[in-house]
Amino acid sequence: MKKNNTSISSETQQQAMQVARATQKPGQTKEQTRLIALGIEKGIAEYKKRQKQKSREADKLKKRASKQKQSATKPTAETVTSPIETSSNTHYLPWALLLVSWIGFIVYTVLVA
Repeated sequence: MKKNNTSISSETQQQAMQVARATQKPGQTKEQTRLIALGIEKGIAEYKKRQKQKSREADKLKKRASKQKQSATKPTAETVTSPIETSSNTHYLPWALLLVSWIGFIVYTVLVA
């Protein structure tokens, strides 16, 4: 069941009444204006609830991200040994590519000229 939250702040009530009076039509009774203000109060309260919920979710995501970042920056035995193994295999690749590109360039210039 939903809780009926009747603890709307006086600031929210004042804002709602100002908006209701600003949009008041000629010939509108005070009771109608009060009912409109109540509806506006509920809308403002719902908006504030959603904003608080979004803020809490954003804070949770920030906490998770910071925890993941901290755990990722801590060196472990696996992360220390794996880069050493892979770096020994990959340092030949740039030299091999450079050699292939120079051979291709020389072949191209000889065939075109």
